[in-house]
Formats: sequence, C-alpha cells, structure tokens
Amino acid sequence: MWLHGEQVIRDNKFAVATMAGGQGTRLGTAAPKGTYRIDVEPEGKYLFEIISDTLKDANEKYGVVIPWYIMTSKENNKKTVEFLSEQDYFGYPKEDVRIFEQEEIPLLDKQGKLIIDEDMKIKQAANGNGGIFSSMSKRGILDDMRARGIEWVFIGSVDNVLLKMVDTFLIGATVFKKTEIGTKTILKKEPNEKVGVFCRKKGKIKVIEYTEIPEELSSEYNERGELVFGDAHIMCNLFHISALEKASTKELLYHIVEKESKYVDSFGQVVNPAGPNCYKFEKFIFDAFGLFDDITVVRGKREEDFAPVKNMTGEDSLETAKILYDNYWAGRLIKK
Repeated sequence: MWLHGEQVIRDNKFAVATMAGGQGTRLGTAAPKGTYRIDVEPEGKYLFEIISDTLKDANEKYGVVIPWYIMTSKENNKKTVEFLSEQDYFGYPKEDVRIFEQEEIPLLDKQGKLIIDEDMKIKQAANGNGGIFSSMSKRGILDDMRARGIEWVFIGSVDNVLLKMVDTFLIGATVFKKTEIGTKTILKKEPNEKVGVFCRKKGKIKVIEYTEIPEELSSEYNERGELVFGDAHIMCNLFHISALEKASTKELLYHIVEKESKYVDSFGQVVNPAGPNCYKFEKFIFDAFGLFDDITVVRGKREEDFAPVKNMTGEDSLETAKILYDNYWAGRLIKK
C-alpha cells in the first residue's frame, strides 16, 4: 500500500489543502491561527511553518513540488497573505501556493433576526469547514487542480502540529480499496472528548459531531471494554478530485452553533454580549462522506497523528501540542 501512495506522489497527482480560516481567539490573539508560533524544540515554529517544512521534506524525498492550497476566511485573508509574503512562504515555491477565501453566511440572533455589524452591514461568518467544496469550485481551485493533473487532495486543519499531510499509507490504502475518500481516525481517550465520532447509518460511514451525540451513546462500551463510538474524526481527509467535484455540487446539511458576537442595536450602539447571543450556521466536511457508498478508514495513533492547538492551557493546548510534537520528533531521531 505504501508503494501505491508513493507512486501517486511521484507522478505529481497529489496536492494538499490547508483550512486556515480560524483566528487564534482562544490563544489570546485576533491574528490568523496559522501565524501563531509554538515553542517546539529545537527552535520555535509558526503553525504555517510546520506545514511548509513538512511539505518541503516530502518534495525532497519524492522529487516533486506538491501544490499547496490554503483556504482563509474573509476576515483573515489579508493578514494571512501578508504574513506568508513577509515570511517568503517559509521557502516554499510561491507559484505552487494558491490562497482562496471561504464563503460566508449571515448570523441570526436568538429571535431569528439578522445581526448588524459596526459597518452597518449584515453580519456574516464563515460557513464551516464543509464549505471548502463549493469554495474550491467557485474560486477556480478545482480548475487549477485539473489543469495540474491532480487526482488526490489531502485536506487538513492548520492547528494540528502532527498532521501527516503526505501519508503514503492512507493514500495507498484508499487507492487499493478503490474508494474516492480516505480518512484517518484515532481512539477517543474519554467519552466526553470534544471530537466527532465515526458511525454507520443505513450502511454508509458518517460522523456525529460531539455536540450532537447523546450522552448515553458517547459513553457506551462494548464487551471488550472499548467505546462503541470511539473512533474520532481528526480532520485528516483524503479526497479524489472527482469526490471534491461531486461534493461541490451538493448542498450539505447546516449545523447550528451558538456564538458570541458583538453587534449594533436598534439605537446604533455597539453591544458586546457577555455570552453566546446568536446562531452560526456551519457545514461540516465529514457530511460529504454520506454522499458515497463507502470510504476508506485507517486508524492511527494519537501520539503520532493528533496534537491540536486550540487552547492556551489544559487539553489540546500549546503545552500539550508542544509535548506531543517534541516527543514524536525525538522518537524519530532515536529510530534513525
């Protein structure tokens, strides 16, 4: 299977897409999350830099240049472009990097009314990671991929410092099974971990978001002492370009998320709410799985595949990501 995956890369049929629309609000900054620097060994790196270095290593290993597509939000696009330009894309060939904006959808308050922002316009927010399909189509990204002869595209988030974007086993397994989508999972460490989980519905593989699964199901164990719904979706997804094209023509389900957002009231005053005051509507990338009869699922290892940077402290924080990153690379050096 490794050889199948390596051949796809060596034949220049592989590309990577990074979802980088989020801001580092929970990290204490309004800057794009990809511009955040994490204090890893032996020298600190920006999240974008980690991705760039990973791709450069793969390019050197396989004798190619992997096209890199970056999806931003409308609010952080300018800052992302400026940052990457200032950093000279961390040495990555600029002609092989395409940055495109995600689409937006209006926010609604708790009474179902539109919210007005400080510019006296209808306030909107990015339409979720599942919006990447239509954005790729409308921004000409799918056309660019077709022109380059790309057949397989890995899509992942900017904030997982252990994300294997060039995973020859995942590519090879997906090609071997002749499915159009491949994805990697890890086992949940506890019932209440905030990750979506895999399941089957009417024979098709799907993912239930952690906010939507009933507690009795999330904490159910089987006879082997394992969580019944224990395989977590970690935003590690591989799509054939035909799957991307198909998903771009479908209207995926919108999920409702509560959000705290300042707004202008009927008196023209800016209001900073003390808690969630509106609803945001998001599409999730994994809802595209249900468009296909089957997908390939590979189980990975947390210590090798999942070290997200979401919080300042505690779980999935700068500290935990640094430890996992340093331990992983220290182990790789020992093996060498």
